[in-house]
Amino acid sequence: MVPGPVRPLSEICAELGVAPDEVRPLGREVGKLSVAMIRRRAELGRRGRLILITGMTPTSHGEGKTVTTIGTAMGLRRAGHTVVAVLRQPSLGPVFGVKGGATGGGRATVEPSDAINLGFTGDLHAVAAAHNLLSALLDNHLYFGNELGIDPNRIRWPWTVDMEDRALRQVTAASGGVRRSVTRASQFVITAASEVTAVLGLARDYADLKDRLGRILIATDTQGRPVRARDLRAEGAMAALLRDALEPNLVQCADGTPAVVHGGPFGNIAHGTASRLAIEFGLAAADYCVVEAGFASDLGAEKFVDIVSRQAGLTVAAGVLVTTVRGLRHQGGVGEDRLGEPDPAAVTRGLDNLRAHIANLRAYGVTPVVVLNRFPGDTPEEVDLVRTTAGAEAAGFALSTAFAEGAAGASEVADRVVEATQRGGESAPLYPADSSIPDALDELVRRVYGGAGADWSELAQAQLEELARIGEGTVPICVAKTALSLSDDPKRLGRPTGFRVTVRRVERSAGAGFTVVYLGDVETMPGLPKRPRAEQMDLLPDGRIVGVE
Repeated sequence: MVPGPVRPLSEICAELGVAPDEVRPLGREVGKLSVAMIRRRAELGRRGRLILITGMTPTSHGEGKTVTTIGTAMGLRRAGHTVVAVLRQPSLGPVFGVKGGATGGGRATVEPSDAINLGFTGDLHAVAAAHNLLSALLDNHLYFGNELGIDPNRIRWPWTVDMEDRALRQVTAASGGVRRSVTRASQFVITAASEVTAVLGLARDYADLKDRLGRILIATDTQGRPVRARDLRAEGAMAALLRDALEPNLVQCADGTPAVVHGGPFGNIAHGTASRLAIEFGLAAADYCVVEAGFASDLGAEKFVDIVSRQAGLTVAAGVLVTTVRGLRHQGGVGEDRLGEPDPAAVTRGLDNLRAHIANLRAYGVTPVVVLNRFPGDTPEEVDLVRTTAGAEAAGFALSTAFAEGAAGASEVADRVVEATQRGGESAPLYPADSSIPDALDELVRRVYGGAGADWSELAQAQLEELARIGEGTVPICVAKTALSLSDDPKRLGRPTGFRVTVRRVERSAGAGFTVVYLGDVETMPGLPKRPRAEQMDLLPDGRIVGVE
């Protein structure tokens, strides 16, 4: 569907109290917001309430969190509130792969949709450039004699590209001069999985950005000492490449509701939320700041509370838990080929998964509102099952038809969200800041995933001990696991219990300020499907782009 008329950027700025010298226009539709302005307004105090959008365990096609995020913001503005929707920028890999674009759909989109999906203002390109500059400086250091005594077998830093290419998961690199050639194993990660993406998303200003970049662990020397980006004097140039990328991007939803699209960390590998600066701007400029977290309550929502909120001092006023009848059928055991067929019995079985996610939000201190993203094939009986369950769990409930009706289809959602914020809940991290990494993981496994504990591989245990030795074995943890199950096994549907997760490896993102714990088989470089979405895209003779969905 075609969005409504684009509002001039000046109107969006005026609605949010942004002066002309506080935004840098990039054409008619996009503006880069001043970092200094955001810091100044954030330090004056927060005006708005933070609404976190999360969901039940998704199918491989997602359950419509982005549509619901945009619809909720549009519905709140239609009700007379000032609102900012805050979203991550899509990664090009999924856009060209299985997932497709990530700017909503129907009448609930963020605009300019095609531009946002296909590179936008170049922020992620700048991230890739900064990441690969550090890689190049590392290789250059090895070439010119390795003054720091870096152990070639203990280099942590990969290369990055914002595409999905499984052939780059393992590569062989050669560094050093002709007489002292050093060959080592390495890899590429997708840009959304780069630590630089996480750093950009968590930095509070330019000085913090540079400091975080300097702290990045890149290798270990032959004496077992950590080597960081600042040891290569890389942080200044990296920060220079990221100067414009740190500025959040002001755009609008299909109906003109203000939106900020900034940052792009994956929710199953990194912390999965738009940038701290984007969120702080939304809270300072509007009554409500509607923020989407990656995947479900066991991933994006948990990381928002335990990582983002902890670092930025944020509090969630209410949590929207997106669900679909299709997703509940799937959790109830229905196969992919029958998800479009009515099946109240399967929905009933799948409701255990929804109950788990409601409980998770409460564990974080977040007041839940269950939002059923309604599809044409949903039967009244199935809808009533969801409504009744939400009521039995003392959670708010609303139907959303924002995809088809835009703001009008999210009016009930807006009402329930406002009611939830008036209950006075206050989110809080699940585990203390002085927890050990094993204790923090055990807390997540038992209270959030529903499991019985964690088993550590020999490699993971050795890596944990190494991090402790160099003073980097600290929380918060950022769990990397499948999004398709509450467990670490994508085939475990519903609300599994009694299982144990397996820790495969542990990595420290010292610049981002968290420790990544890998459960199960999680790839930091995804692969394209047999029929990538890229095959459907085209550029027409009149300059229009088609096929980006």
